[in-house]
Amino acid sequence: MLLARTPEPPYTAVIFSSTRTDGDHGYAAMAAEMERLAAQQPGYLGIEAARDEHIAVTVSYWRDEAAARDWKHVAAHVVAQRRGREHWYTDYRVRIATVHRQYAMSDSPDFV
Repeated sequence: MLLARTPEPPYTAVIFSSTRTDGDHGYAAMAAEMERLAAQQPGYLGIEAARDEHIAVTVSYWRDEAAARDWKHVAAHVVAQRRGREHWYTDYRVRIATVHRQYAMSDSPDFV
């Protein structure tokens, strides 16, 4: 997965941190479907995810908080959220943030 290519700030980041139950229980297929569906939503800017054996962090980027909120209420996403609570997660946190500033490695004067 590549890093998301986001526009100049401000924009909204939805940070989803989770710990999983044992086994897949359909998780991988649903995660792929949610990523595909999110990319079709108005205001979607991109996604980044990382996982190790204990914790996963997924950050989705949105034009604004309203676009992120609209995604939360998409029917298929509501189903995925319910399945997550019932089958996939032992714990999770959702944090909503506004990105005010960004820079990249290529912005550094030391970058060659």
